[in-house]
Amino acid sequence: MDLLNRDAGLARAWFILAMIAADHDRFDRAAELLRRAAALDPADARTLAHLGRALIALNQQAEAIDAAEGAAALTPGDPLTLDTIGVVFSRAGLHARAVPFFEAAAKARPDNAAFLYNLAASRQFSGDFAGAEAAYAACLALEPGHYRAWSSRVALSRQTPGANHAAKLEALFAQPSADADRALHIGHALAKTFEDLGQPEAALGWLVRAKAAKRDAAAHDPARDEALFAAAARTAPATARRRSSSDLPVFVVGLPRTGTTLVDRIISSHPQAASAGELTNFALIAKRAAHTPSNLVLDPETLDAAGRLDLASVGEAYVESLAALRGDARRLVDKMPLNVFYAGLIHRALPDARIVCLRRDPMDACLANYRQLFATAFSYYAYGYDLEHVGRYYLGFDRLVAHWRATLPADRFTEVAYEDIVADQEGETRRLLDFCGLDFDPACLAFHENAAPVATASSVQVRQPLYASSIGRWRRYGAGLDPLRRVLEAGGLTLDPLRSMELERHGEGCREDAHHPHPGGSGRPGRSGSCGSHRQGGA
Repeated sequence: MDLLNRDAGLARAWFILAMIAADHDRFDRAAELLRRAAALDPADARTLAHLGRALIALNQQAEAIDAAEGAAALTPGDPLTLDTIGVVFSRAGLHARAVPFFEAAAKARPDNAAFLYNLAASRQFSGDFAGAEAAYAACLALEPGHYRAWSSRVALSRQTPGANHAAKLEALFAQPSADADRALHIGHALAKTFEDLGQPEAALGWLVRAKAAKRDAAAHDPARDEALFAAAARTAPATARRRSSSDLPVFVVGLPRTGTTLVDRIISSHPQAASAGELTNFALIAKRAAHTPSNLVLDPETLDAAGRLDLASVGEAYVESLAALRGDARRLVDKMPLNVFYAGLIHRALPDARIVCLRRDPMDACLANYRQLFATAFSYYAYGYDLEHVGRYYLGFDRLVAHWRATLPADRFTEVAYEDIVADQEGETRRLLDFCGLDFDPACLAFHENAAPVATASSVQVRQPLYASSIGRWRRYGAGLDPLRRVLEAGGLTLDPLRSMELERHGEGCREDAHHPHPGGSGRPGRSGSCGSHRQGGA
């Protein structure tokens, strides 16, 4: 600071202070310091790129994109700045825009595995799977133990007896390491491999081994989930209903891996609709309005406090936050599964918004969540490390959805069963569009041809037509899922394997062959939400 007191024009000094703040997750302070540096040296692309990085961490997406575009306009040449610009665009969901910057960074520094990893992830989310495979392979050639690249690479395609990486992955898993994330990624890659090879019991064994260290570290308590579901139910709206200033948003909610991305793509394939991806905007705006002291966006205290507010201003702020994303769309889809906790608050804040809740066979839904490699540090997904905890979470979710069914208007809250989409794609598509106030358009039946980027667990699957391989998947695992079945049945659910068998015979369902590719994941708020992907590359 003595140096700055002597000469406030030293933009480099402000930049260094900003990097220190960012390294300590003080992104608000970092953004302030970077703005000072940029004012003093507006031709420094590096400063603008890192300003964008700080702003995206603060969920100020429009401003972050502007900063990144400003940096890009200065045509930087150093690879770290190029990579940083790519990171900002990718975290804003603009993966196609990010790819050229990652390509330039990787070309300038072909020895940097982090740059190649970021390039691979954005290629994958943009639908360039061959390019993603090449970049993941190059990343692993430089850094054979890059476990995030391994889990992502294996997720890209079906593993076969003649083309798989099981031996390398088993050797990596056997290496001593105290890194629970490393075991999680490598173990999930092995589980995906053995499932593809037709060995579900071996796959389940690898999932158990993969999650063991993370389960112990997380020390997840299902009672916390139960308290959260109960607090959400307390936010149910009063019977009186007002009109809001916007009917733009369509919230797609539910458990992860139950068809939320599929429904997002169906609706956003309509020429009058668009997808915003997985946003944390509503949760963050509600948290700021509630003024609760906890460092969690979603907790019982915050839900209770938000439930006591006049939420009209929250709704207005939420719609305003979508301005840079909507274009000329009549409907904008916000596909954040965790918004199921906010359904009551959403309806009170935005009475004309639509909420679509995905449902799926309980055993399939729970297995899909257990198989999921969540790309986030959010504690809200810690239930996924233990099969019985997944079952208890499902029971809480089921009760909450029943509550919303009873308390929210049927023209604003609807449920869609994944299996029903499989059995009657056109009929359910027409029902969805009618619910959203949109005329039928055949493009919605060809959702897999939608070229828009997908940065979720289904980035591979939703680019393929519907088929039924994931319906009734749980029956392949035999006795290994008995603990889950007992939890669900003890919670009052009647499980019906015959229905899933009939649906499997009826039609072709959406492929769910791949685990979540999990390219990184900062766990910080951003447009990509629970599937945040890119990490800042090293120098």
